[in-house]
Amino acid sequence: MKKILYIILGIVLAAVIAVGCIWGKEIASVASIKSVDGNHYLFSMDYKANYDLDDVLAHDIDGNAKLGQYVANRIGKGLFHITIESNQLADENGEYHGFGCTSFQSAKADGSGYWYGRNYDYFENPTLVVTSHPKKGYASISCCDMSHFGFSLDKRPVHLADKFMCMAAIYTPLDGVNEKGLCMSIMALPKQAARQETGKHKAATSVLIRLVLDRCATVQEAIDLINSVDVRHDTITGGGYHYMVADAQGNAAVVEFDLEDGWKTLVVPKDTALQYMTVSNHLLSPKFHTEEPNPKYGNPYSRSWWRYDTVEEYLQQRGGILTLEQAQECLGLVHWDNLEWGDPKGTIEDTQYSSVYDQTRHTLYLRNWNNYGHTYHFQL
Repeated sequence: MKKILYIILGIVLAAVIAVGCIWGKEIASVASIKSVDGNHYLFSMDYKANYDLDDVLAHDIDGNAKLGQYVANRIGKGLFHITIESNQLADENGEYHGFGCTSFQSAKADGSGYWYGRNYDYFENPTLVVTSHPKKGYASISCCDMSHFGFSLDKRPVHLADKFMCMAAIYTPLDGVNEKGLCMSIMALPKQAARQETGKHKAATSVLIRLVLDRCATVQEAIDLINSVDVRHDTITGGGYHYMVADAQGNAAVVEFDLEDGWKTLVVPKDTALQYMTVSNHLLSPKFHTEEPNPKYGNPYSRSWWRYDTVEEYLQQRGGILTLEQAQECLGLVHWDNLEWGDPKGTIEDTQYSSVYDQTRHTLYLRNWNNYGHTYHFQL
């Protein structure tokens, strides 16, 4: 009986060691997931597992379904299967009422660098803040809408099996800052899903942000990287996007795609005479920019033009120089609390989170779900 017991214990020990060797870093990542200050709809994760962005590019991932399958295969390592599915799908008409977001860069009032402000306006979903320290690449803090990998208000990462789905978050940032002070965020553009096809490796929407956060220190590096891949927005969601990138030196640019000429990359640089730059949910490229709301070039239902003008006026009045409190106040002017779009679908939108990134100290100041009385701090 003792020999049998020793054999059983040996088998168990060997199994534990094997699991630790194969999934140790994944387990450590999952173990780090926790609600932030008891908020059941705001979570944080210290991502410790290995990931290979060159391998991601080699797989030419161009949508959420392929990304979910890729992550599931990486986690399973051929030994078991999990399913990771996005909740973001188009409706029966092939349309998806994408999020309506606002971003800006402004100088800090103390002269120590720049703020990067960002409202993520969308439906009510839980948020995951991810800290990453990759072996190859820059460390970063990023924010993820957890509906991208299957979570909702009714489904949160409580059980171990569910927590493994959060491993997809490393590939699904919507905004973030890296250790060089580079920030990037995504803003939706209805019916403008860029599908570049030049023979380069493909990069899906959020994968592009991960590439930039991990590999770029300046705006020019980010633009060069974006030009080195074929940007592919997921047509299943029915919408497209443009991006704002800003570095610690005060450079900024909005990257867009030409809807009339093969989705060629268009870059709108920050006015060098100004201390600030703003973007919302309509095109800024001179070829398409219009002062009046136009559904062909942006989202009038989410009041994109009004949000843009409101932030521009606030920044202009202060010369583009703000304190942290002013940066938060600026975002507060254009946040939504049960906004009724007035569209045929009866869409209602909220500000899921409102963030200010310190590009010098690599700090995230986040306010969750219109609770502007409390700020959560995340330090890289």
